[in-house]
Amino acid sequence: MAAYASGFRAELAAGGYAPSSAARHLWLMARMSAWLEAMRLETGTLTAQQVERFLRAHHEHGHWFPRSSRGLVPLLTYLRRIGAVLPEQAAVLSAAEQLLAHFGGYLASERGLRDETIAGYVHAARLFLDAVGYRHGRDLGQLTPGDVRQFLLTQCQCRSVGSAKCVVSGLRAWLRFLHVEGITAMSLSGSVPAVAGWGSTSLPRAIDATSAQALVDSCDRRTGKGRRDVAVLVLMSRLGLRVGEVATLALADIDWCSGQIVVRGKANRIDRLPLPVDVGQALADYVQHGRPNVDHQELFLRVLAPHHALTAAAVKAIVYRACARSGLPALSAHRLRHTVASELLRRGAGLPEIGQLLRHRSLASTAIYAKVDDAALRHLARPWPGAA
Repeated sequence: MAAYASGFRAELAAGGYAPSSAARHLWLMARMSAWLEAMRLETGTLTAQQVERFLRAHHEHGHWFPRSSRGLVPLLTYLRRIGAVLPEQAAVLSAAEQLLAHFGGYLASERGLRDETIAGYVHAARLFLDAVGYRHGRDLGQLTPGDVRQFLLTQCQCRSVGSAKCVVSGLRAWLRFLHVEGITAMSLSGSVPAVAGWGSTSLPRAIDATSAQALVDSCDRRTGKGRRDVAVLVLMSRLGLRVGEVATLALADIDWCSGQIVVRGKANRIDRLPLPVDVGQALADYVQHGRPNVDHQELFLRVLAPHHALTAAAVKAIVYRACARSGLPALSAHRLRHTVASELLRRGAGLPEIGQLLRHRSLASTAIYAKVDDAALRHLARPWPGAA
């Protein structure tokens, strides 16, 4: 592997690895190279089984870095990328998995859904295929409304209202997809009944401004991780961004000159929002003093190398860790969005203005905040009988 060492060294540097970490990975590369030579194996024929054999021999000689094959991912990824090692053999997908993969691509390209929503819909479709016996030769063209109803009766008996609604939404999308693809002669989505659950029956679960500030104050601004977490929390508690919107932000989305930020929301919707001074200061502090100096377009990156973009799950974890540090119970990241709306309402903003900031497609989505508008509701309240 000596011919690939200089390129791997450059790859580690570009990924943001510290010199000491890069040296350990290069030493590991030399160890594997010597083992391949001793076993009279070529680099290009390296397989997963041979990697495990190398690790066992490596550990028998008293070397415990890495403890598992995960530590070899940087090296193997680089070798596969340059073609020095054959790519991993992909498992042959069954007909059901191929159809589900096609369904996921349809949801992303035609519907513009986010990864988490797509995963939920595909899961519902997989449950349906198993229930109707598709893996055992059932022809989907022969599906009937009775199959749909029987599946939902079985699923909804063991689910909460919210979980059942997710399955129903995924099933409707799946049945429409089958009709669009010509697999079923007619769309069976109309045979999917609604779940007996009423929307807008609960109150928005906002937290007070003091608690929201406590989450921000719990971050250590002296570290790059703390500066990143401050920027994430301020974005969510001041502009009401969703976790997915935070994760997909890019450096080019911030227009420093005009004081605006581009937000890519649901259904591929793109909006421009004003950038408040405190939000801009938090972002600038992170970009200048906390963000790893790597060639990535994403705004928020992992602290440890390799510095990939944060995922939506990682953004949620930032909120959970801030709750633990500040002594608050574990809060959903979406509650910061409710906090923005409730605080604006308290300061006198109207529902249309709140809907514009939260980028709701319908005013009905914003109407739930009317329930917490005490000032407006006080004029509608009838006096208690017998009260002075």
